[in-house]
Amino acid sequence: MALANDRPLQLIFLNFEEFLAQYGDDSRYELIDGELFDLEPTGPHEEVAATIARWLNYDIVQQGADYFIPHRCLIKPLANQTGFRPDVIVLDRTALSQEPLWASQPVVTLGSTIKFVAEVVSSNWQNDYARKLEDYALLGIPEYWIADYQGLGGEFFIGRPKQPTLTLCTLNPEGRYDRQLLRGDQRITSFVFPNLNLTAKAILRVE
Repeated sequence: MALANDRPLQLIFLNFEEFLAQYGDDSRYELIDGELFDLEPTGPHEEVAATIARWLNYDIVQQGADYFIPHRCLIKPLANQTGFRPDVIVLDRTALSQEPLWASQPVVTLGSTIKFVAEVVSSNWQNDYARKLEDYALLGIPEYWIADYQGLGGEFFIGRPKQPTLTLCTLNPEGRYDRQLLRGDQRITSFVFPNLNLTAKAILRVE
């Protein structure tokens, strides 16, 4: 989710509770290792995120699943000084009763509540490909998409030559993500949304 203009706003470190009290209602901010980041998304970034949400909402209705995509939501991973604000998150409504903060704040802490997460990549791509990949796997989130519509990720993650890439991460029985890199007209095979009939190009908005 980190964008080209992302930068720490201050050198004073916050824990999650302080961040939630001061910035929990403001969707512009994210906390990573105690540092506050101002998220200033571009138009194309928001277009890709909205495209993902639109297709997932359609599939949720088709499945008749008791899932939904909140407008605002924070993920509190195991690290107490971090609060991720994903571009797209799908929650299981039936699991929310187990979430300790949900009744008062749009915050989830349990992987069992989260069915899916997507991040749209920008210049600070390391967070999406490495840091969040690890934390989302530790939480047990079944599926994670990394939508790199500009091909910004490092060669280790998207290969060479660098090009727009959709990385589908599916949690395996060992608690790690198996990754599949999709480009152009390659079709998406989703574990959580098996009825999706889409190509990588349709998600990445690449002509």
